[in-house]
Amino acid sequence: MLFGETIQVALSAIRANKLRSFLTALGIVIGVAAVITMVALGTGAQKAVREQIETLGTDLLSVYAGQSMHRGVSSSSVRLTTDDSEALEREGRGFKAVIPEMRRTQQVKYVNQNISINVIGTSPAYVDANNYRVAYGRTFTAGDGEARKRVAVLAYAVPEQLSANPAAMLGQQIAIRGIQFEIIGVLAEKGAQGSWWNPDEQILIPVQTAEYRIFGSDRLNSITVQVSSPDSANVAMIEIERVLRREHGVRPGADNDFQIRNRAEFLATMEETTKTFTFLLAGIAAVSLLVGGIGIMNIMLVSVTERTREIGIRKALGATRRNIMLQFLVEALVLCMLGGALGIRAGSGGAIALSVLANWNTMISPGAVALAVFFSAAVGIFFGIWPARRAAMLDPIDALRYE
Repeated sequence: MLFGETIQVALSAIRANKLRSFLTALGIVIGVAAVITMVALGTGAQKAVREQIETLGTDLLSVYAGQSMHRGVSSSSVRLTTDDSEALEREGRGFKAVIPEMRRTQQVKYVNQNISINVIGTSPAYVDANNYRVAYGRTFTAGDGEARKRVAVLAYAVPEQLSANPAAMLGQQIAIRGIQFEIIGVLAEKGAQGSWWNPDEQILIPVQTAEYRIFGSDRLNSITVQVSSPDSANVAMIEIERVLRREHGVRPGADNDFQIRNRAEFLATMEETTKTFTFLLAGIAAVSLLVGGIGIMNIMLVSVTERTREIGIRKALGATRRNIMLQFLVEALVLCMLGGALGIRAGSGGAIALSVLANWNTMISPGAVALAVFFSAAVGIFFGIWPARRAAMLDPIDALRYE
């Protein structure tokens, strides 16, 4: 029996039972669609996390206050002050910028609108270091800070919250804690970095102005150090540690009373977490493929039983065990590949629908599609071997007598 004729007979058997063939392949359709959709969700989440961290800046080190320790026991909270940031700027080597951040929630009034929003006292380098772009006007300068000028730069969402036109707000007065500030700039949209913080909802003012006119304190929430490249972060962390330990009078051998966090390391950790999450989702979805494969094996065994007499006739006419085995393997393989093709379309459509309707981050991976095709073929061969072998091993005389 020729190879081409064997394939033709297998396809004819599938076409003869269209509904049963479709229902048999449905398990593979669901399995492949689930794998592609889940991987698209995981890959999209991984990409979104990467973009958010890169938007924040991977060349930045964040310094936070810690706890002072006495005989292994936390004794009191340690403060980061403007003196610490000045010491880092003055004595630190290899820093591109040192950016103090003094953050408080304040009541802000513009014309007849009144909102509560984050006000950040910082340096002019804050805008560039955090990848902001000025849409209107300008940001404040070092001279504005030294003169303790009452100037403010609004993030993108603030004009909307105040029901105002951003371009028209330039040169206007805004009251922060009852003190009038001149609006000199409005930033372009940056996008939310998660549910806990929106960088488009804040007002920037010079740190010196914040210290002496608004907050009345030199206490900083954090200090951000920008390095020349992510590769030099480890050297910069050692330099930060050297300067701040001396500023805080930390004795040799004692633990630091401050924390240094590398955003690039945070990015790597989050990527690893989302990658694990993706594999978990894909593994759960792959169970559907296993179930679909078992369904195909079950139907193929039924098919062998129904066509026992047909198998006997073919063997009597000269068909070899190899021909019979190939015929049933082709049937199982075609069913799985057909299910895989439909599953790819359904999974891609599901990922797109989730992105459009639910506004979830999804990204269809070519690797996931290729893997789905491979597994579809593998499932067809694996679960088709037993029914095919059972058909091939039938005795022609017993098969011809089968009723």
